[in-house]
Order: sequence, then structure tokens, then C-alpha cells
Amino acid sequence: MLKNKILIVDDDNGNRKLYSRTLNAAGFETVEAVDGIDALQEIEAANPQMVVSDVRMPGIDGLELLQQVRERHGNLPFLLVTAHADVRGAVNALKLGAVDYLEKPVDLDELVTAVSDALGTPSARSVPENVPPEAMDGIIAESPVMQSLFRDIYRVAQSDANILVLGESGTGKEVIANFIHRNSPRSGKALVAVNCAAIPANLLASELFGHEKGSFTGATAKRTGHFREADGGTLFLDEIGDMPLELQPALLRAIETGSIKAVGSDKELTVDVRLVAATNHNLHDAVKNGTFREDLYYRLNVITFTLPRLSERPEDILPLARFFMAPGKRLSPASARCLQNHSWPGNIRELSNAVQRACILSNAEIILPEHLPADLTRPASGPQTLTPNPALQKVQTVEAAEIAAIRSALEKTGGNRTRAAELLGISRRALLYKVKRYEIIP
Repeated sequence: MLKNKILIVDDDNGNRKLYSRTLNAAGFETVEAVDGIDALQEIEAANPQMVVSDVRMPGIDGLELLQQVRERHGNLPFLLVTAHADVRGAVNALKLGAVDYLEKPVDLDELVTAVSDALGTPSARSVPENVPPEAMDGIIAESPVMQSLFRDIYRVAQSDANILVLGESGTGKEVIANFIHRNSPRSGKALVAVNCAAIPANLLASELFGHEKGSFTGATAKRTGHFREADGGTLFLDEIGDMPLELQPALLRAIETGSIKAVGSDKELTVDVRLVAATNHNLHDAVKNGTFREDLYYRLNVITFTLPRLSERPEDILPLARFFMAPGKRLSPASARCLQNHSWPGNIRELSNAVQRACILSNAEIILPEHLPADLTRPASGPQTLTPNPALQKVQTVEAAEIAAIRSALEKTGGNRTRAAELLGISRRALLYKVKRYEIIP
């Protein structure tokens, strides 16, 4: 298969080589040009499939090059690299036909993604070790913590064990339940989901176990119940921490004996159900407080998975955002930074809502920060400052000072790059760029 050829245009040799190496490693072929005039010649000679160009260059700058490329070569994809002061001009360049723009310092992962998106060759997603790629269909798990989690969940899904999924609201507990069922021996049968918090307490027993006609006021017909609907398959009990205390013994009995009784009936019915339960409550505390039965807790707590907050899996933020995005829509680099710098108290649900809102408000292909909710675009609270290090006073070059400051921040935060970036007062993307540029090993 022929590789897509990318023309890199930049008068800075270091940047040009860095972008080329990055795109080469991602599977693209690259050619280079030192300025606009050289670029026009290379386009004729090398016939690239895309141009990545700096804005400020001697002679023909990036914006003028874009105009000439549009006149001579139609819709050849053109990506601009711009300093912060030139962002307004870069945004205006989108109207001239630029597919996107990246702000300096360029995040190299963002560069690969922007080029891949423009050429319709999306970056391959990571698959956890020992998990078939098809098992991860519809699942975003780029971060190490989620890779590890799905590796374990996939292994447990092959068994018939009941599973408890813990995590804050909006972290994706129902996605986990679907993943477990889809990759289990029960996948040919039904997955039945029940939100225990959404059903009135006086109706929950009927919903779960069914009822006989006339067993209570309003019971005008016989009801099967979710346990029997899930017979042979999986029953997902979401928000099980909200289950009424008086109903918990019946659930415990169903788990222990595999038998249930419909409301208003003395007849025991045998069911074969795998249970996946989920909650955002601390069940251990609920047991102490007397609102959750201890014996039921231990029945559920045999295999437990705890989902991290979205802010604890930052590598998944942009892939998730693109997953939720309407067809034909793309994030501007500034919008991507807004998403990555947000704390996401509402987790994945909040991200999904923010992206869908932005897609509706944006009339163009590019989603800009102005299309995002206001709380995502407000400046973060002032960064912490590093305690002055006497050793840094001896450093003579800016580059050496940067390296020393980055190493100091990484040491202070135990290698946590997000916290290190906060200490340094820069974005996480800027920190990652500098770590790669200076080849800093934490």
C-alpha cells in the first residue's frame, strides 16, 4: 500500500525535521521545503497528498502559500502551524480553505491526528494485551489505566461470575456491563438493564420479579419481570446502592438459590442469570450505616472493578470527543486544549453533552472554543509556582533552564505530567512537547 506523502514547509530546520520524524513514525512519507517558493516547486515535483506549513517564513509566508496552493492545486489539504499571536489570522485562513491549524509548540500527537483526520486515515486505536480487536468495538481505551482495566474485564467476562462495577456518575458503568455481556458465553441471550434509582420503591419488586394479575392495585395483567427476561443472559442492576433495604433479602435469595417468586405468587421459579451490578455509592459505608445488607454486599463484591474519573484518564479525552462528534466535524487545536484542560466533574457524560452542543452550534466543519460551554473556556485558576532552586541560578541558557525546571517539576510530582504542567504554569500538551524535544526521561 502506498504511503500518503506530506510536504513539511518551515524555515526552522529543527521543527521541520521533528515534524518529519513524527509523521514518518506514524506511517507517512514526508518531503521538506525551507520556504514558500521551495514548497511550490516541491508540490510540482513530489505531488504530495497534503501540506503542513508554518505561517511566518521569509518571502512567501504560510498564508500566501495557502492562497497560491488553492489557485494552482485546488483542494490539496493544507495544515497551518502558527504562533499564538497569529491565531486570529489562522482562523481566518480556514475560510481560505485550510483544513486546520496547530498552535506552537506543536503537540506531536495532535499533529498526527490532524494529518490523519484530513486524509481520512484515522489513527489506529490501541487494543489491550490479549484482547481481540473486535471485542473493543465502540470502546475508547487509549490510556494505560483503561487498557489494564479492559484487559482484566475481558478475562472475567469469559467466566460466569457476578460482577460489581464502581465509579462516579458518568464514568461509563453501563458501557462496561455491555462489554461484559457481549464478550461472555451469554452473549446470544438478552442483556436487561434496570436503573434501581429510577423505579419507585413500591414497584421495584414487581419490575424485578414480576407479578400476578390482581396482586396489587393497578396490576391489571400478569408481568414477567426482568429476572425472567434475562434468563440465560445478563441482568444489569444500575445504581444498586439505591435499592430499598426491604427488597434486598429477595435479591440475595435470587443470587444464592437462583430462584424467585413473583409478587402475589407462592410458586418458585428457577432462573439462570448472570448479575452485573453498579453504583456510585460507597457500599462499604452503606453497610456501616445500615442501609445496605452486609451479606448482599459480600455476594456482590466477589469481583469488583472501579472506573476512574475522566480526569484520571486524560489520554482518552480527545478520542472520546471525536467518537461523540457529528460526521464531518473536527476540533480546532484550541478547542482540543480546552477539552484537555477541563477537570470534567461530570465525567464522560459531561464530555458527550459538551461535544454534541458544540456540533449543533458550529455552522462550519471546525469546532472553535466559542462553540464549547463557557466553563470549558474560562482561564484556569492561577498556576502554582515552583520553589526557587538555587542550582537553577547557575544555568546560563534558556534551554538548560527549561530542562532543569521540567525535571524538577516531574520529580516533585512523582512523574505525574499533568501536575507537573500545573506547577510550571504551562499546558500538559506543551510539557509533553518539551519532554519529547529535550528527550527528558522522568
